[in-house]
Amino acid sequence: MYWIFCAHAAKSRARDRGGRQLAARLLGLTLALAVGLAPPVSVAAGEDHDPVLRQKLRAALQEPLAFRDRFDAEVWLTDMAGRLARKVPDPAERLEILTTVHREATRVGLPPEMILAVIDVESGFQRYAVSRSNAQGLMQIMRFWLAELDQPGYALLNIQANVRMGCTILRHYYDLEDGNWARALARYNGSLGRSAYPDLVFERLRTRWFQQ
Repeated sequence: MYWIFCAHAAKSRARDRGGRQLAARLLGLTLALAVGLAPPVSVAAGEDHDPVLRQKLRAALQEPLAFRDRFDAEVWLTDMAGRLARKVPDPAERLEILTTVHREATRVGLPPEMILAVIDVESGFQRYAVSRSNAQGLMQIMRFWLAELDQPGYALLNIQANVRMGCTILRHYYDLEDGNWARALARYNGSLGRSAYPDLVFERLRTRWFQQ
């Protein structure tokens, strides 16, 4: 009877080990699929130490905060506030993000809707987001810019500073690529030569942030 019990226990342990191994394999497969289906992770947002870009960023951070056209901004804010409510439930934070995006995009001559699409892909509007490459904030700015621009460590988590830097970087790449949005976006993401990231931004722009 004792040997029968031991044999039964051994089989039971073997089944348990087999079950755990199967569960581990399934978990690994699930994670692999999740990684394969996930949107591209930003590794860039100004990943190169371009001295021209550094000069533009330094100048941008010294400019005052002001709207170019307050009426136009109010119309746009009213339209976009409802769309962003699900992602940013807090009204004060939502207003700060939208106000900052409109002001900074207008300042550098880019469509505010494109900036919203970039933020949607980069951070999902999570202001404290940090990527695996240590890019931070709404527009996923690389941390080395803090030292380059003599900025404090918390600057990238500040909505206004992060969006101002992101808009300046994207405009720099837009000019560098002679107005080619696909290449400018790929540069921003650090994936020049691949289309996955620009395509995802274009999809968000078309389906969520198009201008009425």
